[in-house]
Amino acid sequence: MLLVISLGCLSGLLAVVLFGLLSMYIRLTKRQPENRNRDDEDGDVFGDFWESHPGGTQLICKPSALANWLLRDLQRLSLLESTDWWMRKWPHIQTIVQNLLPADKVLEVARDHLQLADGGIVALDWVVGPRGISQPRTGSNSASSPQLLFIIPNLCGKLTRNTEQLCLLALEKGFYPVIFNRRGQNGCPLVTVKLQAFGEPADLKEAVSYVRFRHPSSLLFVVSEGLGSGLLLSYLGECGSSSYITAASCISPVFRCQEWFQTGLPWLYEGLLLLYQKFHLSRYSTALRDVFSMEKVLSSSSLQELHQLLFCQCTGGNISWDEYWEHNDPLRDVDEVAVPVMCICSTDDPIRGPAEKTLPIELFRTNPYFFLSLTHYGGHCGFLTRSNVPWSHQVTIDYFRSVTEFFRLEEKTHVLPRSRSSVMINRRRRGTLQRRDRSVTDLQQMFSWKRSYTR
Repeated sequence: MLLVISLGCLSGLLAVVLFGLLSMYIRLTKRQPENRNRDDEDGDVFGDFWESHPGGTQLICKPSALANWLLRDLQRLSLLESTDWWMRKWPHIQTIVQNLLPADKVLEVARDHLQLADGGIVALDWVVGPRGISQPRTGSNSASSPQLLFIIPNLCGKLTRNTEQLCLLALEKGFYPVIFNRRGQNGCPLVTVKLQAFGEPADLKEAVSYVRFRHPSSLLFVVSEGLGSGLLLSYLGECGSSSYITAASCISPVFRCQEWFQTGLPWLYEGLLLLYQKFHLSRYSTALRDVFSMEKVLSSSSLQELHQLLFCQCTGGNISWDEYWEHNDPLRDVDEVAVPVMCICSTDDPIRGPAEKTLPIELFRTNPYFFLSLTHYGGHCGFLTRSNVPWSHQVTIDYFRSVTEFFRLEEKTHVLPRSRSSVMINRRRRGTLQRRDRSVTDLQQMFSWKRSYTR
């Protein structure tokens, strides 16, 4: 009986998806002339970016030593972008394929449950398979100290096809992937009535500290997916130079998150995300009933309403929507970010919204730590190509390799102090991440290393 019900629900969901795709295609087809006329009137905001990059890719950043290095080293990546007509025409298909369809291979993971200071639990999944995949670890990237790839999934915590493909590629390139699972997500038990707010990095700090404790001599790289980038940017801004991270990459990030919640999504995406979150919250409805109005939560009609009920109107303290975002906006401490961050975006992202309104171009033009790899096509966490590897994943891995080579070259040429190599910088005191009581000499050496590649 349960099998019949499950198959029926699955068939119904597929029918809804197919119907939504058909509706969107018809609607987009009807609006195409109107959009073309609007583009002719307003002009392409990013038009000048494509002139020198006929492949459709542009690296937007503030001129610096690292930026020049990346421009030379990653210029060939524009050739990876596919020209298949359906990828250019329908970004919704790329989005659905990478976010809703199952992966080709199932990951084998070893899970660690980490108990936090307040008694809550987060889970870390160390990816160890599938078996038979090649895992070359040579040279400095030896088995004793492999490069770590810390992955932050999307806001719902769902392990998408996109995330699993990234883990497989990372294994092939010699990285050791570990996936961060928030409280109550992806099988991680919810043992307290506290849920993680959108931009609250406290849980992530403890998880990163634990990973550094497990592998103190390994370089740590971080990748975030979609709305999960909000948590990563909040962490980098709050921790500053004490983040323990060598470099970071955000795939299809959403920057203006308050406006994103207020504007809403196309009904298909909004409905699926809302249904997925309600399903997982319903498992803990009895335990959460004393803190949240679960009847209202489970009957909410939008992501904004659901978020307000969970974080702004809970028992024990009500705050306004604007006040909530003052403490959770991913860009609130963006000036404190002190590690290179590559943001991979497309102008046709149907989840993020129009590029000219949702991409903070001035941030990339003025902040030497932020780099924007912008493409014409890719959808949301799509970037599919004719190969089995999404374009965004190849760019991310090559970017990490390039940054590592840059740091090593700078160290050899005495631009970086030998006592502060890229490895030793990440092996800071194993106390709290926010420890600031360093001597003046330590601060001068830290500043010298952190600013050397932004000259």
